[in-house]
Amino acid sequence: MNEIFFLIEEDIEAGYTARAVDVNYSIFTEGETVEELKKNILEAMQCHFEDAQYIPRIIRLHFVKDEVMHYAPGCMGEQQSEGLRPAPAS
Repeated sequence: MNEIFFLIEEDIEAGYTARAVDVNYSIFTEGETVEELKKNILEAMQCHFEDAQYIPRIIRLHFVKDEVMHYAPGCMGEQQSEGLRPAPAS
């Protein structure tokens, strides 16, 4: 294998976490900064692949950022479609 993918997520306590996406590799690490995380990913890979010749040469980092949006009908001041109109008050 020449390539491995890591899913990178922000973590309130750890800073960032990294998890290998491929089901064949159980690699997980964390770091307070992105630079520390990258260093820890390399170290984790060296531990996982005992023989350096099997370490993938390309490491892809997929950063995921969760954002939360709240929707309140009528809050945008625009006319809403039929499916999104609030129920009439009783």
